[in-house]
Amino acid sequence: MKKILWLAWKDCKNPAAGGAEIVNSQLAKRLVNDGFKVIFLVASFKGAPLSEERDGYKIIRLGNRWTVYLKVWRYYRRHLKGWPDLVVDEINTIPFFSKFYVAERSILFVHQLCRTVWFYQMAFPFNLIGYLLEPIYLRMLNKSKVITVSLSTKKDLVKYGFAPENISIISEGIDNQPLSSLNEKNSSEPLVLNFGSIRRMKRTNHIIKAFESAKKMIPELRLIIAGRPVGRFGNKIKLMISDSIYADSIKLIESVSPVEKMNLMANAHVLISTSVKEGWGLVVTEANSMGTPAIVYDVDGLRDSVKNEKTGFVVRNKQPDELAKAITWLLSDKNKYENLRKAAWQWSKEINFDKSHEDFLKALNL
Repeated sequence: MKKILWLAWKDCKNPAAGGAEIVNSQLAKRLVNDGFKVIFLVASFKGAPLSEERDGYKIIRLGNRWTVYLKVWRYYRRHLKGWPDLVVDEINTIPFFSKFYVAERSILFVHQLCRTVWFYQMAFPFNLIGYLLEPIYLRMLNKSKVITVSLSTKKDLVKYGFAPENISIISEGIDNQPLSSLNEKNSSEPLVLNFGSIRRMKRTNHIIKAFESAKKMIPELRLIIAGRPVGRFGNKIKLMISDSIYADSIKLIESVSPVEKMNLMANAHVLISTSVKEGWGLVVTEANSMGTPAIVYDVDGLRDSVKNEKTGFVVRNKQPDELAKAITWLLSDKNKYENLRKAAWQWSKEINFDKSHEDFLKALNL
């Protein structure tokens, strides 16, 4: 039986979990079904058990967001040295640097690099420190084999000296099944949807400003923002909504179930994403699977998950006014809209975790 030790900041139960954790949990479940034994070492969070079994793989929680890296090193040396056949070092902001202490073969799993995200998510001087250190530690790791999820991230890695032949791109996947047939949208009340945590790097404020501009052209337009507000920025977004001249047409939903999420995506006319950077943008593909195209900013990950003017629209000039123009253009051209949503829906059928799992196994070379 092959054994894999997976080092990651978060598991899928962590309150801060996102698309990366959906991917690693789905891959781990399939690896177990193949006969692999898989152990995750991750950070703990309030109320979490120290260890648990999930879908056949084991999760061991150590430390917190910042101490997990040191505690993983200690735990490995005391309890797991010599156990795995392979160590997966998943980089989500900061690597575990496992290649410098594990006795076994290791491989990096990189969803996205941070760089500019540091200035959105951390306060000075930590943002500057992170920004300056990232190129240094990436060059320390650039002889490693890497798995990533988009061409954008591969290009980023090559900039830091990673050999293109050492980087494998795997397909992304979605938890849900695409609709069996396209649903009818309510044309009398076009709905714009933003889905995901409300943080500075998501630039939710751009979406509200763009909506206000677009509503002047499409009076019936509505906006739903579904996500957990985080910190001061989250409070700022709540204030922007309540102060908006179109507050009655904007709805904030802080928590939704998986079923509610899919219903929102099916009922929306367009999904909007304005992140500074993504690994891929799973919400885009999820929305596509529900027959909803996306309008996104031209950033890493999102430009990969949207085929511009084929499955959605990529806004080159990343400003609310340009985003508003794209919303108005898409929703005002019925034929173009139907063609885009059909193409997006068809493409979503090709993006699944069975393909992701197949690609992952090839990249692992086990």
